[in-house]
Amino acid sequence: MLTLGIDIGTSSVKVAVLDAQGNCLAATSYPESEAPVLAVKPGWAEQNPNDWWEYTVTAIKKLQATGSYDPKAIAAIGIAYQMHGLVIVDEEQEVLRPSIIWCDSRATDIELYPMGNFTAGKLEWVKRNEPQVYEHISTFMLPGDFIAMKLTGRITTTRSALSEGNFIELSTGATNYYDFDPQLFPDVQEVFSDHGRINAEVASLLGLLDNVIVSYKAGDQLNNAFALNVLEEGEVAATAGTSGVLYAVTNKPQRDSFIHVNGKIAQLLCINGCGIMNAWIRRQTGAISYEEMNRLAAEIDTDGLYVLPFGNGAERMFDNELVQAHISGIDLNKHTTAHLYRAVQEGIAFAFRYGMEVYDLKPAIIRAAYTNLFLSEVFRDVFVNTVNVPVELHEVDGAIGAALGAAKGLGLDIPRKTPIQIIKPTSTTLYGQKYQAWKDRLRRTIE
Repeated sequence: MLTLGIDIGTSSVKVAVLDAQGNCLAATSYPESEAPVLAVKPGWAEQNPNDWWEYTVTAIKKLQATGSYDPKAIAAIGIAYQMHGLVIVDEEQEVLRPSIIWCDSRATDIELYPMGNFTAGKLEWVKRNEPQVYEHISTFMLPGDFIAMKLTGRITTTRSALSEGNFIELSTGATNYYDFDPQLFPDVQEVFSDHGRINAEVASLLGLLDNVIVSYKAGDQLNNAFALNVLEEGEVAATAGTSGVLYAVTNKPQRDSFIHVNGKIAQLLCINGCGIMNAWIRRQTGAISYEEMNRLAAEIDTDGLYVLPFGNGAERMFDNELVQAHISGIDLNKHTTAHLYRAVQEGIAFAFRYGMEVYDLKPAIIRAAYTNLFLSEVFRDVFVNTVNVPVELHEVDGAIGAALGAAKGLGLDIPRKTPIQIIKPTSTTLYGQKYQAWKDRLRRTIE
């Protein structure tokens, strides 16, 4: 028996197939280049949900073409997805407008919605600004709910999903409907449960049996924590993809908290400008691989060059202010693209520490997937020594985590792998000083 994991990311859709021992038989992604994010106005960020579905179908077909497994042996599907996005459909399950995704800032100043870049504020924005669209809404959902709908024809969600949308009062556990019609809310189920079986047309399209069950759905950061076995109070998971995240199981409601996949409470520190800053500098400096950027960054110091990587919408750590990205201290006679590559990675690591100070996070150890920026030795070294916390690296990703979740949804408990590396701080004095200099630049920018 096999499980299929689907990870609906901002830049691509990743898919993976696991066997019952947790071995990854095949993995791929689509598109090969980064998927576009539409920014019609400053602070806006949208994607077409139907593009996610097209990417999902193409990625799964690529996976089947590897011949590494028998598609008919897949018994369940798990879905991870970019959090906080808003998808709205009519009675025919047709998308009414592009999805307002996680890093969109248009609703951050709406009263009653202090976390306006979460789903509730986005739905309110549509209600106020696009009433002709709002009146045709049959159901709203999050991105993972949409992909499950396309697979099965059913629309469900979870309390975890509603909490990440800011629809759950964590202190009481009650659903907050605001002034929305409760009929707009999807049916609520457990994270690990039957979210529907794929319909015959989809099964034929994807080469699967039509009794395959969607048995797991979770936001990407909850899924990452689950994949890293971060489930108990005091455990912390890290992500350094398009956005940067620390996800800490605290089991008590506080700033930016959600219901975890196991029903416990976890706090999320999100830095919108993370890997997207690294991707931006790559585009601006020409067609160079990330591996080459990392090599050049490892051979040089920043020499007084500083990067504030906050150019991807309003940041929660700044109370939803649009700080934007900044590059400062440029010396035209000595700084090169290599200095920029290094300064970007250092700036992202420094942003993590600043966020930890704002959120008062003091983990004893951090677990992270060996992917995205954690593939860079420079970033790993700067990150560990700046936050002064050991980091465990694991060979997992979002799609693998979703496949693990699918297995658990079937009642199976796949054994977890041991970490591939544990990195301990060795140069905290050096990077502590560099961080303080970076923080001085940040303060002069935001004051």
